[in-house]
Amino acid sequence: MKPLWALPLLYSASALSQERSLNLTQGVTEISRDVYDLHMTIFYICCVIGVVVFGLMFYSMIRHRKSSGREPAKFHENVKVEILWTLIPFLILVGMAIPATITLIDMEDTSDADVTIQVTGSQWKWHYKYFDREVSFFSRLATQQEQISNKFDKSENYLREVDNPLVLPTGQKVRFLVTSDDVIHSWWVPAFAVKKDANPGFINEAWTRIDEPGIYRGQCAELCGKDHGFMPIVVIAKTPEDYAKWIDETEAEQIAERERQQELLDMEMSMDELMAMGEKIYNSTCAACHQPNGQGIPGTFPALAGSAVATESDKLDQHIDVVVNGVQGTAMQAFAQQLTMQELAAVVTYERNAWGNDTGEMVQAADINAAMNE
Repeated sequence: MKPLWALPLLYSASALSQERSLNLTQGVTEISRDVYDLHMTIFYICCVIGVVVFGLMFYSMIRHRKSSGREPAKFHENVKVEILWTLIPFLILVGMAIPATITLIDMEDTSDADVTIQVTGSQWKWHYKYFDREVSFFSRLATQQEQISNKFDKSENYLREVDNPLVLPTGQKVRFLVTSDDVIHSWWVPAFAVKKDANPGFINEAWTRIDEPGIYRGQCAELCGKDHGFMPIVVIAKTPEDYAKWIDETEAEQIAERERQQELLDMEMSMDELMAMGEKIYNSTCAACHQPNGQGIPGTFPALAGSAVATESDKLDQHIDVVVNGVQGTAMQAFAQQLTMQELAAVVTYERNAWGNDTGEMVQAADINAAMNE
């Protein structure tokens, strides 16, 4: 809530800049509009200060120039001037600090949330988990690789589209618990005025209350690695009724899928089925680091083609462990929570039989389950 004395100035700033395109977005939340109004208020205060200071400076330079016969005054200090040029800036700063502090306090107030969501950043995707509901999913870049490599024309939302967008209700307070499982990321959606760092080992809080249904886009705002530019955020805001329907259906689907995966543990897939599924999973999940040809990036990401871990039979258990649990202290993530056991089995099988590795070894979902329960 802004103080009454600031309302005329805030309204004027908002009205004068409402149609300007080269500016901050006003957003779709109360906080985003408060941030916008605060920005414009400080901007116009700075403009007034600039006009007054430079006006006085140029007036003095012209009015008291030597060519007009002016003689410089001979004094060393003036107590009144000293007081004035200390008091006036102090009062200006206090006047700027009051609305800024109120806005910052409002931005940090995450109490009484209707929905709480854990946001976890990892190279290079987001993981969303809805508290009090059995719903969680990863959100990855959905732009086609052919667009990135300039084989296809760029789409309207090039590098700003995902496979699983975050869905939120309008008119309800949503609290975000932001963290990371590898490096520092930053979850940023300009329309919400939410930009919060995701630090490994720490949880930062933010919140929003969206006024209007729609699709809102953002991105990771931290230099988190080589594919930093391929880590977008897409939020779909639905009415409370539509959101309630979506969350119920999604929860039921995910519970049913987990039950189905348990039933599939004893089912064995053929080599062709494993290779087809494994290639698809590898290209969407692993190829960014290890490259589509399995050659990796020398000095950064190891090659899988011809590597000992992907070709030697006595290292099969190690290969499974690396894919399932990751390698601590490196960019190799744990995929146990990101892929199903069938998908994990397929991608390990693919890596052991692609690019000339040709081990002939197959890994089944039951093998992954055994490794995860050791």
